[in-house]
Amino acid sequence: MPRGYLLMKSNQSVQGPAALMGQSRSGSPRFIRSFSLLSVLLLAVSLLLAGCEKEQKAGPPPVPTVEVVNVVQKDVPIYQEWVASTDGLVNANIQAQVQGYLIKQNYKEGDFVKKGQVLFEIDPRLLQAALEQAQGELEIYQAQWDTAKANLARIKPLAAQNAVSQKDLDDAIGREAANHASVLAAQAAVDKARVDLSFTKVTSLVDGIAGIANVQIGNLVGPGSSAQGPLTTVSAVDPIKVYIPVSEQTYLKTTESRKSKTPQRSLQLILSDGSVYPHKGDISFADRQVDQMTGTIKVAALFPNPGNVLRPGQFAKVRAQMEVRKGALLVPQRSVTELQGKYLVAVVGADNKVAIRPVQVAERIGSDWIISSGLKPGEKVVAEGTQKVKEGSTVNPKPFEAGAESKPETPPKPEGKTEAPVKPEKR
Repeated sequence: MPRGYLLMKSNQSVQGPAALMGQSRSGSPRFIRSFSLLSVLLLAVSLLLAGCEKEQKAGPPPVPTVEVVNVVQKDVPIYQEWVASTDGLVNANIQAQVQGYLIKQNYKEGDFVKKGQVLFEIDPRLLQAALEQAQGELEIYQAQWDTAKANLARIKPLAAQNAVSQKDLDDAIGREAANHASVLAAQAAVDKARVDLSFTKVTSLVDGIAGIANVQIGNLVGPGSSAQGPLTTVSAVDPIKVYIPVSEQTYLKTTESRKSKTPQRSLQLILSDGSVYPHKGDISFADRQVDQMTGTIKVAALFPNPGNVLRPGQFAKVRAQMEVRKGALLVPQRSVTELQGKYLVAVVGADNKVAIRPVQVAERIGSDWIISSGLKPGEKVVAEGTQKVKEGSTVNPKPFEAGAESKPETPPKPEGKTEAPVKPEKR
């Protein structure tokens, strides 16, 4: 076949499609633009149809499920707490009454000691010598007094017979009186020396816990020595004294209430580790004046302290029941939302619609809050899911179940004692 014939056929096959479209090779760009516009239109229609299908499939938003509790009405005891410190009922400073070198310590520091028990001993030799010297002088004056009395007894009959002058009688009477006075002074010196000698045995003045010794064996103690402070301190701690700083208003309120009631042990002691002391105490006395700097008065309470467990200087809290709030309304603290100083509660009505209601709050009792106004007994409030609701929204309510993490922490229950009230939460 001739080569020119093949080239002619190839050109005809290449130009064939363009001829079928009614276009020449010079019109190719116009065809491309038409095809691109058609593609864009088809894509837009497809997306529009897909969006309509999604809108038709999407239904109304689901109703949120929340947990609700009923507003409880009951009588609630109101407690108040104060930071307090313990002290001994009696704190006896044991001082050295005589000067001398300390030769012995007869007690173990921190032990319980009895009244009259010897705690320290001071070298008695100098004071023993002073006592013997005073006794010797007493014997001398006693002998002189005996002689003066015998001389006076002889002169009196002679004076009655005018055998001696009146002056001799007066002199005999004077010598007898002077010697009697010397005997009395010498006896006093003996008594003082004996007392000083007894002070070489330093004893406890009370039953109590003996503290750490402030001196060591071999120290010079007593008046005029460098160790002029107490040798140690003994504190009577059963019962133990607890000091409470109370405001003037609380003091006046409790004073009036105590006048109308029989005194009873009503105070609780919460120790520094959070445990509740198993024995209750009662107010003993109030200080003579109010501290003008703080506006408080120091009140002392007494707590039984068997076993001397509590010691002076401990910090604790004292809790007292101030009143009983009759018919108080209680809701969980988690139900109350604070917003810009206002307190709000989500209330669920009988139609399961939510009403955001402002309330007035009072004291916190454990994990609950007393509501003074804004709620009624038996109403349902949202306890879990408050972030899901808004005014007028419909919810699916179910009873609230408090988990372990939402339960308030309570102090351990002492053996044989009733459970203490829950410690108020602080926010």
